[in-house]
Amino acid sequence: MGTFYVQHEYWFSVFQLVTAMIGMGATLTPKDFKELLLEPKAVSSGTAIQIIIVPLVAYAFISLFGLAGGVAVGLALIASVPGGSTSNIFTHFARGNIALSVAITAVTTLACLFTTPFILDLLIENYMPADFVMPKGHIMKEITLTLLLPLALGMLYLRFFPGTAELFSKWAIRTSMFGLLMIVVGASASGRLDLEVFGLGNVALIVLFIAVLALVSWLISWGVLSLSHADATAVDMEVVVRNINLGLMLKALLFPAVLGQVDPIGDMVLLALLLYGGLQLFVAAAIITVRRKTAGKRIDNESLLTD
Repeated sequence: MGTFYVQHEYWFSVFQLVTAMIGMGATLTPKDFKELLLEPKAVSSGTAIQIIIVPLVAYAFISLFGLAGGVAVGLALIASVPGGSTSNIFTHFARGNIALSVAITAVTTLACLFTTPFILDLLIENYMPADFVMPKGHIMKEITLTLLLPLALGMLYLRFFPGTAELFSKWAIRTSMFGLLMIVVGASASGRLDLEVFGLGNVALIVLFIAVLALVSWLISWGVLSLSHADATAVDMEVVVRNINLGLMLKALLFPAVLGQVDPIGDMVLLALLLYGGLQLFVAAAIITVRRKTAGKRIDNESLLTD
């Protein structure tokens, strides 16, 4: 399984992203996005947290803990990439605002053409190759083929086949979750998650980093901005669930593996990205559990008030 996964890693990612976005699209109508334009607070605040607050948290970690080498680069890459498309799946399960999640994903992904190299320059300039060029064409292709096009296809399915759209969406999302499981199993079986080499101290650092991101997002979206339950849930998922696939692509550009040569920095970057990618699934699951219970209680209270 490990060898097969390494050989077909890109297609594993494409499979789960495309099926997820088709499933999400089958639950959305143009009206959902029009409503976001009438109340842009959630979109703008969610985007600001992504491109300003998350990098500031990474900068604080790198500075306060005196990080260097692969761990510093790994945290910087995690902070510089936008929210992952899988955040839309988790937002759906957590009963959050799916349209808002998709909108923030799209906006931050487009913005990363400019924000990612800027954030990387600020955080890890000493580790960046002098001739680094942002792969804009590749990112635009990813946005179009794995996010926008599947989303549009799902919305078209809802428009022309409304009677079966709900069932279609459920099975598409379940299929995408199977794809996610195969990615986790494949990465583990390939031996790319060697925590002994990475070190327990660095593992604890990544765990603390994702916990702080979740806490900061919660404090801002719920405490400071007072967003609705659905909107705050979507923002929190966008902050926690990063586009690790894009991070891995950038790692390959910055620190390409060379047969027969040892690359301790590149290996540490890879481990940091994969570790965060695995941890974010567990954190997202915890958020889903808490938010579904909260949403259920809120619905019950509203029912009592209307009776």
